[in-house]
Amino acid sequence: MAQELNNGLGDLGQYTFRKEGEKHAWNPETIALLQIATRIGSYEKFKEYSKAVNDRNYPIFLRDRLTYKRNPIDVSKVEPVEAITRRFVTGAMSFGSISKEAHEAMAVAMNRLGGKSNTGEGGEDPERFATNARSAIKQVASGRFGVTANYLVNADEIQIKVAQGAKPGEGGQLPGFKVDEVIAKTRHSIPGISLISPPPHHDIYSIEDLAQLIFDLKNVNPKAKISVKLVAETGVGTIAAGVAKAKADSIIISGSEGGTGASPMSSIRHTGISSEIGLAEAQQTLVINNLRSRVVLQVDGQVKTGHDIVIGALLGAEEFGFATSALIVLGCVMMRKCHLNTCPVGVATQDPELRKRFKGDADYLVNFFTFLAQEVREILAEMGYTKLDDIVGRTDLIEEKPKTGNSKIDKVDFTKLLYGKNYVNNGPLRKEIEQEKNPETEILKTLLETYKAGKKSVEMSIKNTDRTVGATLAGEIALKYGDAGLPEDTFTATFNGSAGQSFGAFLTNGLTFVLKGEANDYLGKGLSGGKIVVVPAKGATYAPERNVIAGNTLMYGATSGEVYINGRVGERFCVRNSGAITVVEGTGEHCCEYMTGGRVVVLGYTGRNFGAGMSGGVAYVWNESGDFDARCNMEMVELTLVDNQFDREELMGLIQKHYQHTKSPAAKRIIDSPALLGKFIKVTPIEYKKVILEEQKKALEAKIEKVQRDY
Repeated sequence: MAQELNNGLGDLGQYTFRKEGEKHAWNPETIALLQIATRIGSYEKFKEYSKAVNDRNYPIFLRDRLTYKRNPIDVSKVEPVEAITRRFVTGAMSFGSISKEAHEAMAVAMNRLGGKSNTGEGGEDPERFATNARSAIKQVASGRFGVTANYLVNADEIQIKVAQGAKPGEGGQLPGFKVDEVIAKTRHSIPGISLISPPPHHDIYSIEDLAQLIFDLKNVNPKAKISVKLVAETGVGTIAAGVAKAKADSIIISGSEGGTGASPMSSIRHTGISSEIGLAEAQQTLVINNLRSRVVLQVDGQVKTGHDIVIGALLGAEEFGFATSALIVLGCVMMRKCHLNTCPVGVATQDPELRKRFKGDADYLVNFFTFLAQEVREILAEMGYTKLDDIVGRTDLIEEKPKTGNSKIDKVDFTKLLYGKNYVNNGPLRKEIEQEKNPETEILKTLLETYKAGKKSVEMSIKNTDRTVGATLAGEIALKYGDAGLPEDTFTATFNGSAGQSFGAFLTNGLTFVLKGEANDYLGKGLSGGKIVVVPAKGATYAPERNVIAGNTLMYGATSGEVYINGRVGERFCVRNSGAITVVEGTGEHCCEYMTGGRVVVLGYTGRNFGAGMSGGVAYVWNESGDFDARCNMEMVELTLVDNQFDREELMGLIQKHYQHTKSPAAKRIIDSPALLGKFIKVTPIEYKKVILEEQKKALEAKIEKVQRDY
């Protein structure tokens, strides 16, 4: 019976190539030809590969059914290879999902070519920033892994990853067995613990929120372009229009094909739609709404040959992304073991023994992209154009290939895909103007001038239209001093009034911001070592612990620093905090969501779903009513009393600091009555316990050593 079932349910080759199974664009022939061509540097062998991809008798992608009009000129008249390779980028594959060797090889190659490599969502080792292994594009994903002020200022382009290309709607994940010491340090986490990028960014629930994040990033690094990555899905044109209005400089349309480095099997099929449809919809919508001239359009999704690039350009793309193909050039053999950490060729693994098998080289990628650019030149010459810019958006130059004789394939209707030919002459088809820069406000000028004058402090008023105050100053300090920043309290700024969104975002070491009044959402976003203190306005008569003094999603993605808030705050406090210390007097729902490090003390009531997805750090929560466990998400954490010396000393020390900075009545009551520490509950991620015990062991050993030394 078992034998009969086995015969009836053969391997159809949906994920890995099978000779008698489903057809794959990447197959033993195309992989071998590409690897041979790029390793020996043979353009003739590359043309064999290109022919194998373009001339197969079974169409896989929509572009396989499309070609272009011809009016040949001499290829010598076409722009040089260097002008075309500048349009190439390698995909957002994070350090962690792929090996250090593969990640750095791509960065080195793209820097040589004038193209751009992408960090992916895993951050980047700061030691690479001043080398030829620096990635030009720094990605900001929902997990905010490694997103510090120093990381952002060392970017030519900052990419907001609104959606996963391989798995839209799922978010990203890096299994714990791929998180070693180096990757954990880069991502501000701890080794061996799975890292999750949830599907939504908690500071992007609308286009207005996206505009705010773009504004934040342009403040911390005014020289960087801001790009937004979208998945090719129905309706992506509407989203693209909003992104352009939000003042992004570039939009990436990521096709359904792909899934590199960490995607599980279930996440690489039936996700999104083809890049051709998504690109055409985005291009058409942007042109119709007179927005196309503001943004660069980039496309990715199994781009393999010059033909793919030219069809993408005709549909509206100016830049082109390569991920799977780049990994194949570096040695990937499509074993589909990325998510298991068992890549046999050292490309998508962190196993030190398997990484020794990595045989890739940046030279191979330089060959690949040079060959692609040369092939594009030849096609442009066939078409009669001298520059790639001249064909961007020219859908009137696209033709369908002859019928195949296959009834299903021949019924595919390209009318809507090529609809853009109706307005080729109606307006710009590619980027022609720059987006508006952030305005230089009086508060920004005062901060910068006071700091550069060598003064230690400044005091000024603030209003809620003053957004992202402090980020530009933080960026300047990070660019000069790196993650170390300045000594504590080098520069203190005191503000009176109501602060707008993202107050104190990305503050670096040495900066202290004191707000006397109230704050809007996103205070302390990406905090990078700075200190923020929020207290009621002078003369306020309300009880701080019973009133909301700051908004939602505070300290999102904070990596280090301190925050003391004399009052309650809104929802999603300290989401993805990975190292900052904070004391607050009450929170809304979802506090400490996805937290991976740091300390949080809540001196009052908390909303429901506390600690959801929390995998690191520790929280101490006031539990006078005794029902905190009913509001805590117990899936990944455990609750204990604060009943040992280490915990009591740490908690009391944080409360004393809070009182020192805020003069909080709630903190004073606890300091005066230490027995009240018994009203607190300690929240510890289950997987983090061994780290806590190790920290306490080291602290005890240090105490014993000191006593012995003093004796």
